[in-house]
Amino acid sequence: MSTVLMAALSAGVALGILLISQGLMGKRILPPLGSVFPDGTTTATATAWTAGACAAALVVFAVTRWVGAAVGMGILVVGVPWFFGSTRQIKQEMERTQAIATWTEMIRDNIAGAAGLEQALSSTADIAPKPIAKEVRAFAHRLDGLTVVEALTLLGRDLSHPAADLVVVSLANASRMEGRDLGPLLTRLADSIRADVRMRLRVEVGRARIRTSSKIVLAVTLATVAMVYFTSRDLLAVYDTFGGQIWLLAVFGLFIASLWMMNHFAQVQLPERFSARRLDPRLPAPGFDPVGAVTASTDPLRPGDRP
Repeated sequence: MSTVLMAALSAGVALGILLISQGLMGKRILPPLGSVFPDGTTTATATAWTAGACAAALVVFAVTRWVGAAVGMGILVVGVPWFFGSTRQIKQEMERTQAIATWTEMIRDNIAGAAGLEQALSSTADIAPKPIAKEVRAFAHRLDGLTVVEALTLLGRDLSHPAADLVVVSLANASRMEGRDLGPLLTRLADSIRADVRMRLRVEVGRARIRTSSKIVLAVTLATVAMVYFTSRDLLAVYDTFGGQIWLLAVFGLFIASLWMMNHFAQVQLPERFSARRLDPRLPAPGFDPVGAVTASTDPLRPGDRP
């Protein structure tokens, strides 16, 4: 066991020297902390998970003196948001898709009593569904300085969703060509988007059972190992050797690889965005907040520059 401990300490010292030398030269060799965790994870949450993983690894090493167990436990704790946090992301994505369908129906209902398409679109700013409310309000503010087509183009970029692209293109074409019978088209689009959400809900019901089973297997395995360690320590004496540590790392690696594959295959690949449109370079940059600012350009756009 002393050989394993010395090897781990030597690797830690070498890694520390490498990090210090690269830091003095201003080079980054490790990814930012936030990029290790799923999208939407705050820096505070990522720091807390990292600290928890380090604490769990130290506790396991202090109790067992197994380097392999400490490393595996640390990786498992860090991977919890990835392995079991995909449910929250999928739920948020479906809520966003559902909100786009609801907003489409709002536009359809407003067209009948509004003076025009622009008024119908502006009237949805204060009642837009929460998942897309920020983007719709920004769109309404842009209408004060841009044409409907230009503002819709920026809205499609902000929403960054295939379903929203179809709605945006339909509205833009209706604005350009003064198309009629827009209501039935928006109805069909909303129904199609909702059908996609219903299909994904049915898929997630089946995947939820698999995720629950995997959690039970992982918890029972860890509890069994802990019970055997404290009640029949001699049965695990083989893991005190260098070869035993290698096998222990292999077992942890299989668990981690299985959980990663389960999460990877559960990700829903959205269709390619319908983004066959070109932004004018003088339109607001991505992330521009139009509240309290004027987005109109002093130099009028040439007809050939319009998206």
